[in-house]
Amino acid sequence: MDQPSPAPTEQALPLSKIVVLDLTLARAGPTCVRHLADWGATIIRIEPAETTGEDVAGKREGFDFQNLHRNKKMVRLNLKSPEGHAAFMRLVEKADVVIENMRSEVKHRLKVSYDDVKQVNPRIVYGSISGFGQSGPYGKRAGVDQIVQGMGGLMSITGLPGQGPVRVGVAIADLTAGNLLAYGVMTALFERHTTGVGRWVHTSLLEAIIFMLDFQASRYLMDGEVAGQAGNDHPTGVPTGVFPSSDGVFNIAASSGRVFHRCCDALGKPEWKDLEAWDTQGKRSKDRKAINAAISEITRHKPAQHWVEVFEAAGVPCGPINTIDKVFADPQVQHLGIATSVVSEKLGKITLVASPLNMTGVSKKIRTATADAGAHTDEILRSVGYTTEQLAALRAKQVI
Repeated sequence: MDQPSPAPTEQALPLSKIVVLDLTLARAGPTCVRHLADWGATIIRIEPAETTGEDVAGKREGFDFQNLHRNKKMVRLNLKSPEGHAAFMRLVEKADVVIENMRSEVKHRLKVSYDDVKQVNPRIVYGSISGFGQSGPYGKRAGVDQIVQGMGGLMSITGLPGQGPVRVGVAIADLTAGNLLAYGVMTALFERHTTGVGRWVHTSLLEAIIFMLDFQASRYLMDGEVAGQAGNDHPTGVPTGVFPSSDGVFNIAASSGRVFHRCCDALGKPEWKDLEAWDTQGKRSKDRKAINAAISEITRHKPAQHWVEVFEAAGVPCGPINTIDKVFADPQVQHLGIATSVVSEKLGKITLVASPLNMTGVSKKIRTATADAGAHTDEILRSVGYTTEQLAALRAKQVI
């Protein structure tokens, strides 16, 4: 009888056989690569041979860079030089994936585009993120998260009514594009098992943010309704929003008929269930202000924790509104282990945000902290045949 397969270990993570060349910058591309890195892919990050702003102490060793670039091998390589380009193509021969988020003309100028690398390795899966798409009227424009939040409509529906456009508090276009590209890359890798051939997978910040409009987008496309700012209220589901307590504010979500009835009972107002003016979601939506005011008049007299316990017991979704320090102090967050420590050679023990995904039998701990620029250059280039003498020559020419 065959022995059962051992549980996956650090040496056998789900993506441990995948090699990724990371040409990414800023946030969107690194977000994609981080997913692949966290689940075991060998990430070879290609950085310029010359000193860049990322090398300045305080930036490279800062919280953002450390959180984005863990679990990677770091290589310095001047892609503008013939020798550096040749070294990159040697790496391409053995790689599975290339990820980049350069402006379109830059990758073509450097001769590291999909058309270039597939000539060397037809199996390569090439992932790209741009600001506005790889072609079209805006294809050559650089994309920045806040610009795209505005152009993609998100800022017009964020914030309090009449407040004017408001950006989301994180780089949501960058992050979403990165998340989507990781999904696309994995889809292409899955297909490659059958075809033996890679693909170019690409998205943009603009496409990602329109995708994130979700029902607000389909609301316009199907019904012609242009959503505006709804503040802390759900745009269509009532009552869902922020309500006062005697010591702050908290959230309630009770938009469906059944949950609204539970909410009425929890508030000590069972008679509200029989009000004809509030007996459907559509009617409640039209009378949002009156419903919110009536609920607020009750909740404002007792602490938020009291109401959280009352509504939780009644089966009404609710919760506190935490500052970030309180998020990481929350017992459920601590139980989930999403704040994970790793030891950095320079910084000592640091804590970063782990993958939000969970797989049975696989630890999602962060394996290695972000390394210094070029820390693995010799190791990686030796793996594709460079000798000590050749490395010394490349270093003398400032190729590495």
